[in-house]
Amino acid sequence: MNESHNNKYGVPDKTHIVQFPKIESKVSFDRQELQAILNVYGRKVALGEWRDYAIDFDRHQAVFAVFRRTSEYPLYKIVKDPRLARKQGMYAVIAQSGQILKRGIELVRVLSILEKPVRIVDI
Repeated sequence: MNESHNNKYGVPDKTHIVQFPKIESKVSFDRQELQAILNVYGRKVALGEWRDYAIDFDRHQAVFAVFRRTSEYPLYKIVKDPRLARKQGMYAVIAQSGQILKRGIELVRVLSILEKPVRIVDI
């Protein structure tokens, strides 16, 4: 026969506390960051250069991908990776080829690479 002894609060001495599972936090864009990205996106859509986008959030980074057409690979990826904040800057614009076009600590300056007009070069 097991006897249960209670402490002065009426709680059994041998209590088993179950810890809640940890919720994995995800990196995301805040409201100001999304506003800056969507401003550029809106201008490019108005010019007919971009047509669609996708947003992905995970533990390490947030990605805003821009598409010319829905069914293709992204033209550009705007990436926020806080692990790089003290190194190269947490924001980056990456081309379809995987080349990092610009990286920095200020999102607006990083996005400026997407605002530059395309020049036509004669061969």
